[in-house]
Formats: sequence, structure tokens, C-alpha cells
Amino acid sequence: MATRETQTRSAATAVDMGLIGIYLNDHLAGATAGVELVQRAARSQRGWEAGRILDRLAREIKEDRAELISMIIELGVPIRRYKVALGWITEKAGRLKLNGRLLGRSPLSDVVELEGLRLGVIGKEACWRALRTLAERDRRLDPERLEGLISRASRQAETLEELRVRAFRRLLGLD
Repeated sequence: MATRETQTRSAATAVDMGLIGIYLNDHLAGATAGVELVQRAARSQRGWEAGRILDRLAREIKEDRAELISMIIELGVPIRRYKVALGWITEKAGRLKLNGRLLGRSPLSDVVELEGLRLGVIGKEACWRALRTLAERDRRLDPERLEGLISRASRQAETLEELRVRAFRRLLGLD
């Protein structure tokens, strides 16, 4: 028979994992939107150096999303499909933004997309850092794996910042 202390500890753990589940599913929704956005940005930059860089980032971001799904499953957290769908829909709706052009793509679109991607990658890095903290008490998570993901996200953010600055310089007619 469980003591009151054990029941309280179990309830606290369940609440914590419930909150972690919400947190991870929110990040999964963001990762879904991020994959769609980086693939679209890469397509729009085909034929340029930025397109090749964005193709590489698209592969990495897709792999990072798969890593997140893997960790969600390892933690026994249910994946909330409606949140994944919402992430996908949000990215599609983001295409409807006014960009100063009625038809066609504006140079401003490149800047806004790169800024959005960079913010998403910074959020992803924060998620990996949070999971790294959780890994200190939950052996289902591999701290070294998370350290690698943190480093990769940091490199991705730096790359996206370089591309964003170049895109903004093009917008100003400086390149």
C-alpha cells in the first residue's frame, strides 16, 4: 500500500510530466511550422548560395524535429496531433502576410522568413536546454545527445543571422 508521501510524489511527477508534455507538444507544433518554412525559404532561394545553405538547414531542422518526436516518445508523452496540424496550418497562413507586392515575392519576404526561422531555432535551442536540465533527473534522456543538439541549434541560429543580414542588405540595395 502506498504511503501518503509516495502518492504525493507520484501526483507531482504526473503533473510535471503533464506540463512537460504540453511544452514538448507546443515545440513540436513550432518544429512542424519551422520545417515547412525552411523548405519554402530554400525553394525561393534556389540557384543562390543561400539556397544551398537553406537546403542543408532544412535537412537538419527536419532531423531535429524527428529527434524531438523521438524524445517525446521516450518520455512516454502523447503526441497531440491537433497541435502538429496547427503548426502546419500556422505556417501556411503566414504566407498570406502583406509583403508590399500584390503579385510575386517581395525581397522583404526573405528577411521576414529568415527572422522567423532564426527565432524558431532560438526557441528550439531553449527546448534542448530545458530537456538537458530534465536529463539530470530522467535517465530516458541522453545529456550528450542534447548537448550536440544545443550546439547544432546555436550554429543554425548564427547561419540564419548571417543570411538575414545579407537579405536585408539586398533589400536596401547594398549588395
